[in-house]
Amino acid sequence: MNDQIHSEGSGHEHGELGDAEYAEFMELAAQEGFEPEEVEGALGEAGHGPLPVLAVVGRPNVGKSTLVNRIIGRREAVVQDKPGVTRDRVSYEAEWAGRRFKVVDTGGWEQDVLGLDASVAAQAEYAIETADAVVFVVDSTVGATDTDEAVVKLLRRAGKPVVLCANKVDGQSGEADATALWSLGLGEPYPVSSLHGRGTGDMLDAVLEALPDAPAQKFGTALGGPRRIALIGRPNVGKSSLLNKVAGEDRVVVNELAGTTRDPVDELINLGGITWKFIDTAGIRRRVHLQEGADYYASLRTAAAVEKAEVAVVLIDSSESISVQDQRIITMAVEAGRAIVVAFNKWDTLDEERRYYLEREIETELAQIAWAPRVNVSAVTGRHMEKLVPAIETALEGWETRVPTGRLNAFLGEIVASNPHPIRGGKQPRILFGTQAGTKPPRFVLFASGFLEHGYRRFVERRLREEFGFEGTPIHISVRVREKRGRNK
Repeated sequence: MNDQIHSEGSGHEHGELGDAEYAEFMELAAQEGFEPEEVEGALGEAGHGPLPVLAVVGRPNVGKSTLVNRIIGRREAVVQDKPGVTRDRVSYEAEWAGRRFKVVDTGGWEQDVLGLDASVAAQAEYAIETADAVVFVVDSTVGATDTDEAVVKLLRRAGKPVVLCANKVDGQSGEADATALWSLGLGEPYPVSSLHGRGTGDMLDAVLEALPDAPAQKFGTALGGPRRIALIGRPNVGKSSLLNKVAGEDRVVVNELAGTTRDPVDELINLGGITWKFIDTAGIRRRVHLQEGADYYASLRTAAAVEKAEVAVVLIDSSESISVQDQRIITMAVEAGRAIVVAFNKWDTLDEERRYYLEREIETELAQIAWAPRVNVSAVTGRHMEKLVPAIETALEGWETRVPTGRLNAFLGEIVASNPHPIRGGKQPRILFGTQAGTKPPRFVLFASGFLEHGYRRFVERRLREEFGFEGTPIHISVRVREKRGRNK
């Protein structure tokens, strides 16, 4: 089936639509009353490559999470008037002046036993590693501290574009404090009050200059080199043991203490005659002595690894109940749009009763990724390890699958005829036509006569999977509703 689904070629000028397909599609849009600008805008939003990443770094309590909330335009990052309250989710989508990008909030954590400098540096390293540009936040009322100077050295070594944010400038009187930060040698300090929004527009204009544009989709072309696989999962589920078993040698320190892995380890490993790059994300720094701090580092490490990867292998300890943390990690990979394989570790230790209850847990707790290939493995004994590569290849194939526009619209026509949208308020919205605007993951744009309810969108996604596969990949569906222009349709 898939050789019929994959597009023969892609006219890069129109994302993944070839010239003839694009012309036919635009003619169809015009017949249904859509303006060319509307259609181009929808295709542009859905068809972009990975969004550029902006890391927000700085020592604790300088207002980073408040600034992140200001940038994304909603209160999502946790904010309290004390350092170290950022939890769980660390990346958000944002838009400024019509351009979209991803913001990574490094929060601020209490010092570990090595002191504040080491803690801030660790956070900054993880975030900067995958960032395209950095906003460095300094408290202008305090001025540059020794910790700030240490972060500056880190930023210089990384060589990424930096925008210096002089935060907590609430009025004209604070402008002089901001000016003093020229001494850091990072260029112009932008005076900002993230609490009140003062000056954030000018700072974001500078951010857009520093960030690259979202890359255009290039169908069927990898980013070069071996395919990249992130091993993710909560601490101590056996990620390092799995990497060692896959590699056939002890390349990563394994310890029964959660969080033994100190730094990210990228390993080139030959499996089935193919070289893969495995990104080991096992745990967090051993020296972080606060449990909340450990959770935070794990989230940041996982987010950084997922951004670098094409496939996320989510490792779950099958001997324990599926936890909220497991679900959060899965959600992070889904929202990042990565291909996904779920590996249940320690399978050889399960008795019949535990296997029965685990199957029930999978049905209820992991229903959101019922489409992901599943392998039952033992990182210690190597059981079923040979099934991992076929599962990864299946997920990658689904991730890169594209349905030609003509075939997609024939399919959508069948759906509308056999399962029309429910009537709401005396009207029955219907899907008029659609196209697949991108891959990695598959992204569809549906053009409709009215608002499509969430349940109907889920139904369309389920039918897309039944018809075309898409095993192992999230699917993004966006809907554009035809504006009323005095037509009688």
